[in-house]
Amino acid sequence: MSNENENNNPDYVESQEIPLSYSASQSGEDKKFWGMNLNTYCMLMHLSLFAGAAVPGAGFILPIVMWAVNKDESPVIDQHGKNIFNFMINMFIYAMVSLILIFAIVGIFTFIATVIAVIVCPIVAAVKANDGKYWPYPLCIWFFK
Repeated sequence: MSNENENNNPDYVESQEIPLSYSASQSGEDKKFWGMNLNTYCMLMHLSLFAGAAVPGAGFILPIVMWAVNKDESPVIDQHGKNIFNFMINMFIYAMVSLILIFAIVGIFTFIATVIAVIVCPIVAAVKANDGKYWPYPLCIWFFK
């Protein structure tokens, strides 16, 4: 995807579709998404992973719905949604492998590390998104680019 920010923005990462730093005015996105500006919407997409604490399954469904509804409206929302979905898939895989490895004792430590990542990473990504920055989740296998 060719982007004019590619040549002007030193924070641009070639492997990503959007720059690491962006603003609604830079990306031409002054419109509202569900009544929120772009940064707030992206922040809530990341924080919606915690909705499962209140309603079982909502932490999986809500981010996907938020992404699917507006992914065609904004490349920034599309990239954040792919990032979140990749994170969810990876954390599920890591949790399943950890549960299997519990019989070898090492799984206890990997499961604890996975739980910490599930709590900390969405908060960091949400803060970055609210600041107009894209933060790819660490240690993720990219199923969607």
